[in-house]
Amino acid sequence: MKIHKVGLRFAGASSLVLLASSFANAADPSTAKKDMMMSGMDHSSMDMSDMDHSGMDMSDMDMSDMDHSGMDMSGMDMSDMDHSGMDMSDMDHSGMDMSGMDHSGMDMSSMDHSKMNMSGMQGGKAPADARSSDYSNGVPYGQYGKPMMMGDMPLWGVSVDDLGYQFDSDQINYEVGAWYGVDERRLSLRSEGSIQTEGDKEIDSLTSLSYWKPLSIFWNGEAGVAYDTENDKPAIMAGIVGTMPYFIETDARAYLYSDGQVRLDLGAEYEWRLSQHWVVIPEVGLTAFSKEDSDNHITKGFNEMDAEVRLTYETFSRQLAPYVGMSYETALGSARDQRRQHNESVDSSSLTAGVKFWF
Repeated sequence: MKIHKVGLRFAGASSLVLLASSFANAADPSTAKKDMMMSGMDHSSMDMSDMDHSGMDMSDMDMSDMDHSGMDMSGMDMSDMDHSGMDMSDMDHSGMDMSGMDHSGMDMSSMDHSKMNMSGMQGGKAPADARSSDYSNGVPYGQYGKPMMMGDMPLWGVSVDDLGYQFDSDQINYEVGAWYGVDERRLSLRSEGSIQTEGDKEIDSLTSLSYWKPLSIFWNGEAGVAYDTENDKPAIMAGIVGTMPYFIETDARAYLYSDGQVRLDLGAEYEWRLSQHWVVIPEVGLTAFSKEDSDNHITKGFNEMDAEVRLTYETFSRQLAPYVGMSYETALGSARDQRRQHNESVDSSSLTAGVKFWF
């Protein structure tokens, strides 16, 4: 009987020790996590949409065998997660819907693109095995040749700004220009003067051949050579032509003659449009010289001013415009006295009629 009582006491004490150990393991989360085996559990029917995962530490979890194809991660904040050790080479992303993801806050400045292969993208130099170096795939351009930009195409033009007859002076005035080139550079030929229709039918003209180039949006520059039949001397020419505010067409050209004489021509013109076809064109011009030349009736400074007002009617898409008008010419400064000494008129005016056109 005594031995039986001792055995019962020993069994009771052992039971108490085992029970206390079980409660201790249950109270320790780390021990519980290690002992829990969820590999055989079926989570497919569990609704975790309302669960807050923001406080969960998943840094030590192995998710390589998990199927993420049906998971909705639109509301999950993964900004603090470390993905550097995750192997996603076997993951299937074909079923993932990322249309609602916001990428505006993503910082990709530290990404290395040096290993990206973009050799298959078209552009630059064609590969060695290409049919043609210009990506035409060996197809010829046909009878019109290779296409080019409009600004690179050489063009030409002819404009006759004035071809009219002055009735009182019995002379024909003309101003003709022609050019060939592109928008960035041209070769320009220009001639202006008068032809006497009475007496010895003398021709006074100033012709120039120049290189033309835009200087800005509204101004163009010219430089070249010229020849003056009135002085019978060649010259070097430089000028600027453009549009002033209020659409005033302006030109200024300087001529340096072989004898050192410098001639300066200034002109301004404005088109006052009355309707789609009727246009009034006032025009004024000034001529000045750097030194006196008595043989050619030239004085130092401004020598003459000419002005004209024309009423034109534009036809044929404004390429042809007949006109009628009045012209006026007067000597300036010392040139007035010199003309009187040679019995030449100081002031003259005349009715004029003519045509202007371009093509």
